[in-house]
Amino acid sequence: MLENTSVVVTGGASGIGLGVARAFALAGAKVAIGGRRSEVVESAVASIQAPGRIFGHVLDVADRKQVTSFFQWSEQTIGETQILVQAAGINIPNRKIDSIAPEDWDRVLATNATGAFNCMIAVLPKMRAKRSGLIINISSVAGKRAIALGGVAYCASKFAMTAMGTCVANEVAEDGVRITNVYPGEVNTPILDQRPTPVSAEHKQRILQPEDVASMIVAVAMLPANAHVPEIVIKPVTQVYF
Repeated sequence: MLENTSVVVTGGASGIGLGVARAFALAGAKVAIGGRRSEVVESAVASIQAPGRIFGHVLDVADRKQVTSFFQWSEQTIGETQILVQAAGINIPNRKIDSIAPEDWDRVLATNATGAFNCMIAVLPKMRAKRSGLIINISSVAGKRAIALGGVAYCASKFAMTAMGTCVANEVAEDGVRITNVYPGEVNTPILDQRPTPVSAEHKQRILQPEDVASMIVAVAMLPANAHVPEIVIKPVTQVYF
């Protein structure tokens, strides 16, 4: 069903994004991934081992010029974007209001919120013109519940992503474009390394793995075009949700 579907995954060189890219490539899609560091992107492409179906390019979603050039490249490489998965995201160690540096606030919001906006407006015009398309925003449970674990900037950025996805979904529904907000709980990804308190290997194995989230996202993508999933929460069994 996803054979030769054109899928773009931002933040696709690591973590959830890499898991999503791999799952789509293995399902037969053509996948273009973007990441900030060229060597990490190259390594990710090589690790998926799907020649002719997986391609990578440098992308900083906070840089609008880079976003424009990236989507020009992806269209030339795999065709017009049919599915966009927005997995680019960062966090910082100093997360409380009394310790966060203003420049760190700016950086988190620029990537997690404005970066998602930048990519969305890059693909929406053609999706709306074709009356078809799916955008999946990887938000966070911190984008539904303001929690200390995420911190002030991260929660604010993910709430912004949540609101943007919901508002735009309502705007573009009549054009046949679907937007899904995904709210993962704890996932074993490199972003854990930015936590103020180190995360143990045992804890990393107990929580969600990137492929857990990826399998759900592929399932959403395989639904018929008349079916819209506005939002999904997925979390480890042992993580409290309140």
